[in-house]
Amino acid sequence: MRKLFVIMIALATSVSAFSQKKDVVDIAISSADHTTLVAAIKAADLVTTLKGAGPFTVFAPTNAAFAKLPAGTVESLLKPENKAQLAKILTYHVVSGNLDAAAVVAAIKKGKGKVELTTVSGGKLTASMDKEKVKLTDESGNSAYVTATDLKGSNGVIHVIDGVVLPK
Repeated sequence: MRKLFVIMIALATSVSAFSQKKDVVDIAISSADHTTLVAAIKAADLVTTLKGAGPFTVFAPTNAAFAKLPAGTVESLLKPENKAQLAKILTYHVVSGNLDAAAVVAAIKKGKGKVELTTVSGGKLTASMDKEKVKLTDESGNSAYVTATDLKGSNGVIHVIDGVVLPK
């Protein structure tokens, strides 16, 4: 009987821990390096979407990545009148599916050095290897590197990037 009780407690604890797993938005919110991204997600009204079932693969630019944009760009994009443009940029950083780092690298190898990813916004991102790092190249030829991988949430995975990639 005691053994059954211990098993039930262990099961209840693991179910409780699983049900409390953060989604991709919660992970971003808990990161001090992603406050600009979180502000942008809120301004673009994408919180509910990104808290949805997914799964999503999010390439999440850091605050430093946003700071590399020309002066005033972020402030301008956060204005209500630029909500549609901001949403397009943010959804260009999201791919449907749950692509962990191993899956991205495998797809690059299968594609003989690169793979084209279709983003939620409908644009294309090209992933390739540059030495030991995954490099994302946008439709205009700008690139960003993945600096941290596999931040797994209940509805997808986040990979941190050091630049902002932009759709055409």
